[in-house]
Amino acid sequence: MGQMRKDTTQPMAMKTHKALSKRVRITRTGKVMKRKAGQDHFNSRESGNTTRNKRTDVAFGTTIRRALKAMLPYNLT
Repeated sequence: MGQMRKDTTQPMAMKTHKALSKRVRITRTGKVMKRKAGQDHFNSRESGNTTRNKRTDVAFGTTIRRALKAMLPYNLT
């Protein structure tokens, strides 16, 4: 006898972009935040102002925010 096929009306699960999920986080208000670049080494030559400014996180602009949220469908923080 032939096998019965299952009804495949369930939509496919969306996949999270893992590289992006490790680099950004989404705040409660919906902003996408990232760390500032250039913090690993060669920081002793930077001025004090530059060093302090590198400690703060940066929000992405509103134009790219929609594309980034589409890559993170389950809002991993």
